Amino acid sequence: MEELTARQLEILKAIIQEHTETGEPVGSEILEKKYKLGVSPATIRNEMVVLAKKGYIVKSHFSSGRVPSAKGFRLYINKIMKRKEITTADEVAYKNSVWDERSEMHKLLTQATRVLAQRTGLVSLAATNNGGIYFSGLANLLSIEEFVNREIERQIFKRLEEMEYWEKLLNKFFSEENQDIYFVLGDEVYADPIFDACASVFGEFEAHDIKGIIGVVGPKNMHYDLIAPQIKYFSTLLGEIMKEQNL
Repeated sequence: MEELTARQLEILKAIIQEHTETGEPVGSEILEKKYKLGVSPATIRNEMVVLAKKGYIVKSHFSSGRVPSAKGFRLYINKIMKRKEITTADEVAYKNSVWDERSEMHKLLTQATRVLAQRTGLVSLAATNNGGIYFSGLANLLSIEEFVNREIERQIFKRLEEMEYWEKLLNKFFSEENQDIYFVLGDEVYADPIFDACASVFGEFEAHDIKGIIGVVGPKNMHYDLIAPQIKYFSTLLGEIMKEQNL
């Protein structure tokens, strides 16, 4: 990955924060006014040109502003982002929400995806190595601007039912070392440009002969710093419950 200066990293961070908050392309003027970067708009514009040439931001089709690319989001997640701490209240809420369904795998994962969709406002999905696919929150697509597109909706619905795809993702996930959370950004894994506006965040769970992932599908500008710790806690919790219940 190409080396960026401290100033370029700070500008990239500000672009991602602004795009995450508004969903809009970002121009140098708003960065100068809102983020107190300590440099002139001309300098910001010059640095944005460099970031664009290196592939970390791309020009929007609808304005003169720029949006982060999958490469830009990947750098942000790996090098810049600080995950928010999940609160004790959230931990208790997650545990209580699935506790009554702990004795049966099917009921547990059905409830888990339902809860995750409700708490994140995104589409949630779980897949296991024994062929199980569970998802919830499809109605949430209607409130996500990036998904108000019939073709995207159709392709997402189709993908949710393709077990072969999720088997490949499971195998890829469990072959990665030191990956507590797995981020799928844009079409880099979906291998279809229609998914460029999409992203997924998954965590793993494992108990006895069962391996699986649970996570969310949403817009590429989702709040990764908030979503990732929730996925991490919930996936770990599910693995612990399954082991305790001998599922």
